[in-house]
Amino acid sequence: MQSINKRLIPLVIFGALALIAAVIKLNPPVAPQRPAFAGPQMVVDTLTVDSGNYQVRLKSYGTVQPRTRTTLISQVSGQLVSVNPKIRDGGFFEQGDILGSIDPRDYEADVLIAEASLMDARQTLSEADARTNQAREDWQRLGNSGEAPDLVLRIPQLHAAKARVISAESALHKARLYLERTDIVAPFAGRVLRSYVDIGQVVSANSQLADIYATDYVEIRLPLRNRDLRYIDLPESFRYSGTGDPLAGQVTIHSSLVGGSSWEAELVRTEGAIDEAARQLHVIAQIDDPYGREVDGRAPLKIGEYVTADVEGRRLEDVLVIPNTAIYQGSYVYIVEDGVLKRRDIVIDWQNDVEAIVGAGLGGGDQLVTTALGQVTSGIRVSVRGEKPPSGQSEKMTGKLDPAQRERLQSSEQ
Repeated sequence: MQSINKRLIPLVIFGALALIAAVIKLNPPVAPQRPAFAGPQMVVDTLTVDSGNYQVRLKSYGTVQPRTRTTLISQVSGQLVSVNPKIRDGGFFEQGDILGSIDPRDYEADVLIAEASLMDARQTLSEADARTNQAREDWQRLGNSGEAPDLVLRIPQLHAAKARVISAESALHKARLYLERTDIVAPFAGRVLRSYVDIGQVVSANSQLADIYATDYVEIRLPLRNRDLRYIDLPESFRYSGTGDPLAGQVTIHSSLVGGSSWEAELVRTEGAIDEAARQLHVIAQIDDPYGREVDGRAPLKIGEYVTADVEGRRLEDVLVIPNTAIYQGSYVYIVEDGVLKRRDIVIDWQNDVEAIVGAGLGGGDQLVTTALGQVTSGIRVSVRGEKPPSGQSEKMTGKLDPAQRERLQSSEQ
């Protein structure tokens, strides 16, 4: 009996397993599936792209430099007996002002000596001329025919006397010139950059007295990027045609000193060579009368001051301009088309720190996504902030979602 039971047990187990397998085959288990989420996954801001006119403004920088900068040098030697109070670092002076005086007494004596030498030379010339006339009369009284020889008429002596007069006159002119140079006269209206001397100091000829610069206008040397050159009209000069015409009001100079101030400038010329270090072309901007009275309370510009510049370029017509924040990796953007996020590759013609001109890849009417996106995939559904979904879509879609999905959707729509 026990042997029969041992044989039946495996058969019973096998039969039970076969029955279970048949039941599973006839009624397979169905896993619950989550409904497909066909609604928007995020809310984005968009900008309708449209073509229009655009004023190009180029950014540049430079340092303020004077039109004329020179070192004031003494042309004569002597002791400084007076110094103009304006000859101090930062002092202003006008053209023709006497900036200092050297002791003139030695040069006044030289003038007197030169005058006496001239008088003596003129007296000698008078005597030589009288002897020549007397010799000519004697030649004729003796009955000689023809013109008398130069030696007889003492012509060489007459010429020598004339030469001594000319030399004496030149010496007097030079002495007076040296006396005049004891007064150090300002060659132009300007400002003192640095003074080297003071009253009582003995200077020699060619001694440096001060570094000065002209104040009628200052210049700023501005580099331009090569890609920007096609977007600006340069004041070029050509041979036999004079200088280029300045383009008034093209440049706004910004100073950061004393709270910041702005100055209107003109582009006056373009340099004739590419800078070897920067490999860029430079233009020169000019500010007229930067130290005048009518400066509207702005702090005067300082020589060597670093400034930034907004250079007015060309006015472009019928171009697409988009913000830089909507551009990714400098080559593509995202747009919304029929509620779907799509990637568009673009070509940028020109770009500054804020905006970019798109040459290809976008068209008028495109909905450009301006929301900063992270890792997203082109083709996902999105909704545009401020636009309502079609009637009933939100309720229908929400009814198909589980509570977690419904909560995410409601928060995104808000």
